[in-house]
Amino acid sequence: MERAEKGGGRGCRCGGLDRWWLWRGGRGSKAVASPNTHQTRWLWARPVPATSVPCPSAGPQRTMKVLLLTGLGALFFAYYWDDNFDPASLQGARVLLTGASAGVGEELAYHYARLGSHLVLTAHTEALLQKVVGNCRKLGAPKVFYIAADMASPEAPESVVQFALDKLGGLDYLVLNHIGGVPAGTRARTPQATRWLMQVNFLSYVQLTSRALPSLTDSKGSLVVVSSLLGRVPTSFSTPYSAAKFALDGFFGSLRRELDVQDVNVAITMCVLGLRDRASAAEAVRGVTRVKAAPGPKAALAVIRGGATRAAGVFYPWRFHLLCLLRRWLPRPRAWFIRQDLNVTAAAAA
Repeated sequence: MERAEKGGGRGCRCGGLDRWWLWRGGRGSKAVASPNTHQTRWLWARPVPATSVPCPSAGPQRTMKVLLLTGLGALFFAYYWDDNFDPASLQGARVLLTGASAGVGEELAYHYARLGSHLVLTAHTEALLQKVVGNCRKLGAPKVFYIAADMASPEAPESVVQFALDKLGGLDYLVLNHIGGVPAGTRARTPQATRWLMQVNFLSYVQLTSRALPSLTDSKGSLVVVSSLLGRVPTSFSTPYSAAKFALDGFFGSLRRELDVQDVNVAITMCVLGLRDRASAAEAVRGVTRVKAAPGPKAALAVIRGGATRAAGVFYPWRFHLLCLLRRWLPRPRAWFIRQDLNVTAAAAA
């Protein structure tokens, strides 16, 4: 006996109706003659589990999802696989590196030393710089010099660049990596703290670039700017710091276009990194964010590869690139997403 009913079955539902199938049964079933064996088979109507019969409308949807994910995966694979990095190109390169005493900056110095570059390192703390210089010499750097400087001073950037030009005779790479920050929280939004942060995290970058640009133009060199995800995606409780990082993105994006129009062969690589892997950065956001710091050696290597290949942008971890793209499509994230990475109570109390 064939029958069809609504609801209560385990079949796949399409348009509100259950799909049914004939199955061999017992008493009360309908006898059907088999055309091949001329035997009688007993069949009756029973619902097939949902896992056995797929919904016809689910097929195209699943196919579209697979194609979309495959396309996105192929796009990112092609983007990051296209890498013509030649380590030998950095042998003998003249590099001025700021913020070289700890974290990503320290790892950058060590990578450049292994690759045979000539280095001028600068940071705020002289004792830490001396340690990094000693390690660079052990790693094989042909020339390593250092100068301690406080980028909060408007006079420091010009003296640092002049020192590098005197010691190296010119520059092939200017790697801007130094940062200055105050503990995250509402107290960081005072005018005095904002001025200090803008001087260290933005204005000093502009001063260093302006002074070094003529030498980089002569050598057809590269500007490598180590920025932050906070310069692309604003977040809570980091207002002045995020403002400085957004200013970097705007300044160097505009400068890149100016150089292109003037046919000046100087590459600008903007590097978007996550939380810095250093003690001061971790201490500044302790209890405020749940985001983990990016590993210093891997992040530093990504920066070096991007600068050497004259890439326009570097994102580490790579998912930050996707996050920046999504922000253009979804410019107003909901508060729920923000709270996933923030301890809002601790941040507000800071």
